[in-house]
Parts: sequence; structure tokens; C-alpha cells
Amino acid sequence: MPYPDKVLGEDEEVVRHLHPHWLTVLRPVVLFLVLVGATSFGAALVPAGADQGTWRLVLVAAALLLGLVFVAVPLLRWRTTHYVFTTHRLLFRTGVLARHGRDIGLSRITDVSFRQSLWDRVVDSGTVSIETAGEGGPTVFSAIPDSEGVQQLLNQLVEEDADRRAARGGHPAGPYDQYDPSDAQHPTERF
Repeated sequence: MPYPDKVLGEDEEVVRHLHPHWLTVLRPVVLFLVLVGATSFGAALVPAGADQGTWRLVLVAAALLLGLVFVAVPLLRWRTTHYVFTTHRLLFRTGVLARHGRDIGLSRITDVSFRQSLWDRVVDSGTVSIETAGEGGPTVFSAIPDSEGVQQLLNQLVEEDADRRAARGGHPAGPYDQYDPSDAQHPTERF
């Protein structure tokens, strides 16, 4: 069972599943093309002789190492970063070998805002800040595609969650109804 389906609750559904904006992988892709071109050009410049094969092998090995560090790792980091919005919570997971994750219950969210620079508006990206009850500062997610739509979606999900909780016989959870001081995190977590 693929992520995020394996971590969902019984009556929980995925509403939206995002990765960071595609522009975060533009630099590694361009670097890959430059690296392939430079390696090919460099291999063509190696003078003929007994050591030609050795120098070309060294050149290819260096290109592979640079490709691994500056192309493969950023692409894997992009692919393994998940922003998942469900009917009950927001899930964040990142990491290639070591994993880092955070779940924010919709009932704990008190404010959602977004910020876009002029360039972010052009490429439809931005930063989303989420204030939660009991936290010392906002949780900030950068390079979110359609950040304005994500902000509106989160506000809608928070309202629907409160209505669902009220319909089940409970009262709608207010911003501080479920505050637990042991859950307090460091102010402003950036992802």
C-alpha cells in the first residue's frame, strides 16, 4: 500500500496530495543537461594516446559523482517530500534515508495564510503559514504549488472538520479546546 494510504485512519480520505513546486527540480534538471554536455565535450577534447581511455573514465566518474550529489539527491528529496491534506489532518513527510514528519489535526489549526512574491505569482507557487493551537509560532511550508488554492482548501477543510465534529454530537473544536502543553514545539518550523 503506497504512502499516504497506509497512514490513513478508518474514515479518513485524501483530499489533495502535493510535492514541492516543480521549479524546485528545474535547477537539477538543467544541471544534468549541462553536466552531460560538458562531459561529452571534455571527452572529445581528451587527446589521443595510450591514456585516452583512462582520462575519459576519470571524466565520466567525476560527472557521475557530481550528478549523484547535485542531480539525483535533489530529485529524490523532491520526490520524497509530501504534503497531504486529508479530511482529518495535514500530513507532512520528507527525507530520503532519514525521515521527518509532522501531522497537524485540522481541529488544531487556527489560521492559514499564504505569501507570494511577484515571481511566485507568475509560476503559481508560494509559502503557506499555518498557526496551530498550543504552538509558539507558525509552521511554514515553502515552494507550495497553488499556495492560494491550498490556503483556501485548508480553510474549507477546517470548517468542514468543525461541522463534522459538531454533527457527531460533540461541540465544534475551538482553537484552544485540545491544547496540550506537552505538544508544544519550537517556534516557527520551516519545511
